[in-house]
Amino acid sequence: YFWLIAVIAMFRCNFLCAAQLTEAQAVKKCAETLSSQWKLSPVAPERGGFELHRTFEFQDFQSAFGFMSRVAIAADKMDHHPNWSNVYSTVDVKLWTHDAPGLTEKDFTLAAEMDKIAGGSGLVE
Repeated sequence: YFWLIAVIAMFRCNFLCAAQLTEAQAVKKCAETLSSQWKLSPVAPERGGFELHRTFEFQDFQSAFGFMSRVAIAADKMDHHPNWSNVYSTVDVKLWTHDAPGLTEKDFTLAAEMDKIAGGSGLVE
């Protein structure tokens, strides 16, 4: 019985876990699909080597918090949640996929959605 659970768990991860992107793929995807404010930042190898990072600056706290609320709903639907912090009108975001570990398509999809949401949320350009 336990071996069956182990086989199912391996199958689930091999076919449902997001595939980690190579550094070259991540650099290309960042340049082609995201606003120029997103950066690839180096991190520890056990976290995949890179993460996406962006700091959003809004007009005020209410705009920043509204942005975070809208992103939270979208992220929950994607089952992919950001590592972020908020100080007054600033929202600092770091994205990577814990299961991979590293950057995956999920990170770029969420980053693009965050860019879209930020555009209508009082973002200071």
